[in-house]
Amino acid sequence: MPRVWDVPVHDSTRVRDARVAAEHAAALAGLDERRTSTAALVATELATNLLKHAGGGRVLIDVVAPAVLSAGREGSSQVQVTTIDHGPGIADVSAALRDGFTTTGSLGAGLGTCARLADDFDLHSVPGRGTVVVARLGAVPDARAAESGPATRLRAGAVNLPFGGADYSGDAWAWVRDGDLVTLMLADGLGHGPEAARASSAAVDALRASAGLRPAEAVRRLDRALSGTRGAAVAVAQVDTRAGVLRFTGVGNIGARLCEGGTWRHLVSRPGIVGTHRPSTLREEEAVWADDRVLVLHSDGLPSRWSPTSDTCRTATDPAVTAAVTIRDASSPARPVRDDTAVAVLAPTPPDRS
Repeated sequence: MPRVWDVPVHDSTRVRDARVAAEHAAALAGLDERRTSTAALVATELATNLLKHAGGGRVLIDVVAPAVLSAGREGSSQVQVTTIDHGPGIADVSAALRDGFTTTGSLGAGLGTCARLADDFDLHSVPGRGTVVVARLGAVPDARAAESGPATRLRAGAVNLPFGGADYSGDAWAWVRDGDLVTLMLADGLGHGPEAARASSAAVDALRASAGLRPAEAVRRLDRALSGTRGAAVAVAQVDTRAGVLRFTGVGNIGARLCEGGTWRHLVSRPGIVGTHRPSTLREEEAVWADDRVLVLHSDGLPSRWSPTSDTCRTATDPAVTAAVTIRDASSPARPVRDDTAVAVLAPTPPDRS
């Protein structure tokens, strides 16, 4: 089940909580003592930055799995540390990443240190709106399965926020690759808590065994796998990278939006619950996929009035950062998310990362 540590950081005592959460996540990810210490240091630095520069915020820590490849090959899981704030933002991001930069009289080594220590590091900041930072650390830095082909030109990422500070989110996501196909799924287990998490986790397990199936057939298989659970809303999106086609099938209240050259398009889900009340017929919606596309899937924890901004359609940004920016911009300290909330994003891989 998707264990998530949600640590509100508004005083120095919560910095320690962020460090401890990172240590627990590292144990789940199978990190050794040295990498566990590194994950704890990154969480500590990022939480400290929230207090010093943003007046507080939240730290989200979870364990994320890489894409399952054809034949079931899978790389090592990573600890993902995400910070979200509604603070003053960073006027000069490049300067902030240099060691020694400071606006508060501190040593100024936080962001630069985190960027060097993490396997993946990215941030987004807008003056007056706040900052999002995502850092991921695995068992061995940059130890990833050797991949090649058009499917490697896509990457996925997500942020998962449990409702009310619960230990488990009822939402879950996964992505798989099979030849030229890249498939992203988001599931929202009915209700909250461990039973909702079991339903969405069953969907993740079923997707990982269904990498080569088209979305409608994958949802049918997920429906059988979720029988006996309370069920889930599910959306499955698949890109055929050689054909340049996106196919989408959704059941329930998973939102799906595709950015096409700066214009947003809704992808429509059918009413129902996978595992209990699946529609008798499932349609696949198709759209052209190109290098300027960004796909966003989100559960109903986002306010209904949420609408994407230009920041949501940035193809060069880490997809998990885009997901976190979406959650930040759809909420505020006075208007927090109202449900388990997960946002999963599929976007092109920048040329220098392929």
